[in-house]
Amino acid sequence: MARLLLEFPEDQFYFSTQLTVRVTDINGANHLANDSMISMISEARARFLYDFGVRETEADGNGIIVTDLATTYKAEAHARDHLLFEVGVMDFNKYGGDITFRITRPADQTLIAMAKSGFVFFNYKRSQVVPMPEDFLAKFPKVNWID
Repeated sequence: MARLLLEFPEDQFYFSTQLTVRVTDINGANHLANDSMISMISEARARFLYDFGVRETEADGNGIIVTDLATTYKAEAHARDHLLFEVGVMDFNKYGGDITFRITRPADQTLIAMAKSGFVFFNYKRSQVVPMPEDFLAKFPKVNWID
C-alpha cells in the first residue's frame, strides 16, 4: 500500500496557532476524527492568512481556493488535547503553491499529523485561476519555486 511522505523545510514555517480538540471532534474509535482534523487544518489556514493580511476573497473577486489536501497521521489526539498547528508555505508557482502544516501536542511533544494543502489564486467573479499577486509573493521571499 502506498504511503505519503510529507517533509517540509523548517525555515518555511511562518505562523503557529493552538486549537483544542472538542468532544464533538471525537469519532467512534475515541480519537480525533478525520473530518474534524480537516476542519482544524482549515481553521489554521484561515488564521495564517488573516495574520498575514490575506483575505480569502477580495472585493475584486480574487481570492484563494484550495485545490487538494494530503494528510499523514502519526499519533492519536483525544478530547481536550491542545494541538499546535505550525503553518508554512512552499513550492510556489505562477498561480499558487502549497500551505504546509505540522500538528503536534505540546504537552508531550508528540507529532500528531503532517499536512499539505495546495492552493491557487482564483477570481470568483470570472471563475478562473489568476496569477499570484505580487503583494502575496512579497510576504514570503525565501519560498522555493517549481515549474
